[in-house]
Amino acid sequence: MHVLHTLRRAAAVLLLAAVTLYAAPARAAAADEPGWTAEPAPGAAAAVRPYFYLAGAAGTVLEDRLALANTTDRERTVTLRGADAYNTADGAFAVRPAAPGTGATGAGSWISFGAATTVKVPPRTRAVVPFTLTVPPASPPGDHPAAVIATEGGHEVGVRVHLRVGGPTLAALTVEDVAVRGRGRAAVIAYTLVNRGNVALAPELRIRAEALLGEASDPPRGRTLPVELLPGQRVELTEPWPGAPALDRVRVTLTVTAPGGARAVATGSRWLVPGGPAGRTGAGLLGLGAATAAALYLVRRRRPLPGPGPAPDAPPAAGPTTPAPHHELTGAAR
Repeated sequence: MHVLHTLRRAAAVLLLAAVTLYAAPARAAAADEPGWTAEPAPGAAAAVRPYFYLAGAAGTVLEDRLALANTTDRERTVTLRGADAYNTADGAFAVRPAAPGTGATGAGSWISFGAATTVKVPPRTRAVVPFTLTVPPASPPGDHPAAVIATEGGHEVGVRVHLRVGGPTLAALTVEDVAVRGRGRAAVIAYTLVNRGNVALAPELRIRAEALLGEASDPPRGRTLPVELLPGQRVELTEPWPGAPALDRVRVTLTVTAPGGARAVATGSRWLVPGGPAGRTGAGLLGLGAATAAALYLVRRRRPLPGPGPAPDAPPAAGPTTPAPHHELTGAAR
């Protein structure tokens, strides 16, 4: 019985420890939550919208509503503003900060909450805040990415605004700076995409690889990139190439397409040589082979070509026979 009691106490201690460990992250996660949310207010059909979508001609005023929900037992004071959106260097979606000199100058500056830039939301309450977006008369057609930013207590929530100004649209892009980096299973194909049009693009990539000495397995192909390329933006991306040759000269061709007829092709090449003594030996052999081929080429170019001549068994040329000249020796007996 004493042993059974001891085992029961040990089990109870372990269960209490497990509950404590499980509850601690939950309390920490709850402490990190802001206690409020910001999202587009439901439309006429009461449908949930993940972002704002607005469209209109230059010079028009567009309207929409933002919903703020306070899920805590204390009042929340939320500050609202518009912000320009852009792509980071690796293609992520980001918004301009509100610091002086770095605020909105594009579509973010067209958003106005009027006198409701600061909103007090009572406990357990949902507030709907209207705002306007005024498209300047001289605005160019196409997509103008922006966002509505709600801030409270150091916590910031952004809601995307997809704005399209009426007029002709152009889907165009270029692929630049194609290069193969790394070696072996760590090899990657690096490249830059630039949106040259006036609409956001969802690009799709295809890669073809060629090797000079052997065969090169193509990297993963035919996939839609996890990037929304905004108008006028430039992003630098990489694709893994675990099947890259260890010792060869490779050439990769990238073809990028996007809805709307956008298409671009670019190539890049590089010698792939393994590191360490094996790599130095391989590089030396490649260099020796290239030097030998170049020397043979030069020798063949400098060697004189054989000229035309008579056939080896050809008979002498026919012609009149000339008699041998008679020489008279002075003082000789006749």
